[in-house]
Amino acid sequence: MAGMTALARPGPAAMSERSRAEVDATLQTAKLNPAELLPAVHCLSFGPQASAGECCLLQLEPGLCAELEAGRSLVIRGEKDEQAVLCSKDKTYDMKIADTSNMLLFVPGCKTPEQLNADLASCNIIHSQIAGFSNNYWELRRCRPKLKKLRKLLMEDPYEGPNSQEDQTSTFSKYTTEDLLSLIQASEEEILHQLQIINACKIEGYWRILEFNYEMKLLDHVTQLIDSESWSLNKVPLHTCLEELGSLEPREMIEHILLSYGRKYIDDGEVYFEMHEDKICRAIAQMLLQNAVKFNLSEFQEVWQQSVPEGMTTRLDQLKGLALVDKSSRPETIFLLKVEDLPEDNQERFNSLFSIREKWTEVDITPYIQDLCAEKQTVGALLTKYARSSMLNGVKVYNSRRPIS
Repeated sequence: MAGMTALARPGPAAMSERSRAEVDATLQTAKLNPAELLPAVHCLSFGPQASAGECCLLQLEPGLCAELEAGRSLVIRGEKDEQAVLCSKDKTYDMKIADTSNMLLFVPGCKTPEQLNADLASCNIIHSQIAGFSNNYWELRRCRPKLKKLRKLLMEDPYEGPNSQEDQTSTFSKYTTEDLLSLIQASEEEILHQLQIINACKIEGYWRILEFNYEMKLLDHVTQLIDSESWSLNKVPLHTCLEELGSLEPREMIEHILLSYGRKYIDDGEVYFEMHEDKICRAIAQMLLQNAVKFNLSEFQEVWQQSVPEGMTTRLDQLKGLALVDKSSRPETIFLLKVEDLPEDNQERFNSLFSIREKWTEVDITPYIQDLCAEKQTVGALLTKYARSSMLNGVKVYNSRRPIS
């Protein structure tokens, strides 16, 4: 059953104009059966301050409503040149204006049909004033957090160690968690998770990324100690590392590099680290490739294996999203291509990839587009939208749908 609403023009007498007899007469004129309606009638009038544009409507999914009802906050983030996003504690949403042909009215204290249905004994005329109105509302759509800017900001001033002259004289800004929350279009949990992924650490209250050569220096200290002590890579003791290496580098930096390249655990009351073979091999490969435009693949693999700690095995699949093998060249070559250096926008990402290589297999391109997948979206769906497939020597390959300049 629906309720009935009568709308009056603004005016001092508007609130008392309607009577039950007038309502019943209106129903009869409209040929509506009162038995099919709830007995209560909302009689609305425009208040003296009612206007459009002073209030905004935001459509929320049940989960976000629950966040507000629990007393948590939703935050709109974005600078003047950015499209605004809305963030909960752990998710990010695009905000877009949706127009509606129906006028949306703001009526304080308005009762819904469900509330009226629970009070069938009420046959009153309910007088309410309209506080405002709108012909549109904000709708939300879950989106990927915009995190590329996070690394860009931190890389303005990478940490080169406690004795670095550049670090002491740098004029670049440094960023606290609060600074990043005001600048990055992502939820707090997404930002903190990304800081962990990029191996950022807090130094004197500011988030910093280690300069790559300094990071490799720290890692080399740790791996050389592991080798000299003949420790298992699965059981590297924190206390001994700090005691042995504390005179060379700050203890917090030694622990940070262990956290970045290992998994912390406790055994018999002592803290140990299980070192990640893939992470260490990948970092050493980046160190070898960063100063070469292209590297002969077979020579690279030989040098790479010789450069990693004893007991570790290098594999090309450790370099996904970091380096690309060119199998069409003779001899085959490999070169550095880091996914974090590619554009964040979907179309720009594909344009960049197709300018580097005209045709891609799905295996080769997947590491460079996987992070673009929205919730429940597959790599295949992305390729269907932004690329065209064909067969080349019996292998499916993908090329651009549009000309690449």
